Amino acid sequence: MLEEQRDRPALQRARGVGRRLQGERPVEQAAELGGLELLAGEQVARQARKSTVGGVRVVTWNLFHGRAKPPAGRPLAAEFAAALAGWEWDIALLQEVPPWWPPALARAAGAQAYSVLTSRNAGLALRRALASRRPDLLKSHGGGANAILVRGRVSAHARVRLTWLPERRVAHGVALEGGPWVVNLHASTHPRERTVADCRLAIERGRAWAAGAPLVIGGDFNLTGPGFPGLLDAGGHRVDHVFAEGLLPAGPAERLDAGTLSDHAPLAVSLR
Repeated sequence: MLEEQRDRPALQRARGVGRRLQGERPVEQAAELGGLELLAGEQVARQARKSTVGGVRVVTWNLFHGRAKPPAGRPLAAEFAAALAGWEWDIALLQEVPPWWPPALARAAGAQAYSVLTSRNAGLALRRALASRRPDLLKSHGGGANAILVRGRVSAHARVRLTWLPERRVAHGVALEGGPWVVNLHASTHPRERTVADCRLAIERGRAWAAGAPLVIGGDFNLTGPGFPGLLDAGGHRVDHVFAEGLLPAGPAERLDAGTLSDHAPLAVSLR
């Protein structure tokens, strides 16, 4: 089974939203099989083996629950959306995203969004009402999600719950049509054993989803200088990293300029 889905309420299931490129079939037509969403009539393993892999530019960014450092004292949704829309990328891996942001971020960037809820989402309507106006008041308690934005076609989306404790963590990934599987990870902060276990499980499931196709896994690993057998370190900064299997870096990783947005620097990696 590609994903642990037994304990997830329907509200927390990942969903594809946002602007769809011309000629793409809607994600809502997908069939969900054991946590793996396929476009109708397709099989992920078969699609992966047929892929002709080209270059892909990946950005990973922890959005700090829509806050700035130092605190801005006001909502920053428009600034985050403008930053993402202005950078060059094929796929953006986002962590600590306010759960109601992905559709708007996708629209601004001309992308599709795939999101999964993570932790602190009970009573989300009330959290949203407060955090939308005063994000620095609730901080991480405004609700949490991970999101993948894609400028291109996607043939499948999968997710796996990594742990419930000390807080709920989820990894998810997409199969780029004609390209690799790309997985978005936000690992537990502590204890270290739990952090490493989260990373290893995300890699294991990513490899299962890819079924031999090239794999990219990026995000907030909550580890500095990690290494994993079989994966190439394509670039990193502090706890944010991008690893690849079956692809090579096309150049050095770049830290993008986001000003004071977030307490993490956006990291961009080009692969081929």
